[in-house]
Amino acid sequence: MDAALVPGTRPRVIIAFDLDGTLIDSAPDICAMASAILRARDLSALTLEETRQFIGQGSAVFVRRMMAARELGEDETLHGELHREFLSRYETAVEHTVPYPAVVETLTALREAGYPLGVCTNKPGEPARAVLAHLDLDHFFDAVIAGDMVQRRKPDPQMLLQVRDELGGGAIIYVGDSEIDAQTAERASVPFALYSGGYRKASVEELHHDWVFDDFEQLSDVVREAARN
Repeated sequence: MDAALVPGTRPRVIIAFDLDGTLIDSAPDICAMASAILRARDLSALTLEETRQFIGQGSAVFVRRMMAARELGEDETLHGELHREFLSRYETAVEHTVPYPAVVETLTALREAGYPLGVCTNKPGEPARAVLAHLDLDHFFDAVIAGDMVQRRKPDPQMLLQVRDELGGGAIIYVGDSEIDAQTAERASVPFALYSGGYRKASVEELHHDWVFDDFEQLSDVVREAARN
């Protein structure tokens, strides 16, 4: 175990993680699923780059962005139909999703060192739990707050603060990859560690953050500093 992760007498620190684009790269599965829906209507498939651009504010927003990209207008009936089909495929869309490098090793070290870990994601609950279980990541987390479990999704701070409360309260840091995550942490007044390898659209310099890292092996340094402060 990395000695930097051992809390010892340092203050207890909760570590909350975003899911898509932070712990896992789910874009290939979401791209395949969305493309199948479009092809069934004789429309062109999404590209992987489009998919990464559309992820971030939950499935309903993803579908709206997908519709706009294929010039389907803003018909609410059609949106409801496509969203229901999207959700029906979402729970089993795990074939091509993988954790980012060193995620499993880092979560293992954090868990063994006694840090409380949670997930704060706009992904709906069933798909979130399904992919965590499929990748054998679910046992790391004692709290998973998903987009359909709250009244207000990220970037509203409610979800992140609920993770903190479910894990006993106290000091917390948030680890995410996107503009939405940065805004959530800022609104919650929670220190934010930005993973630069995910789905963000803006430059690192444009986003609120307290730390930035491009390799999960570097997260131990972030945790050490957070526990010291």
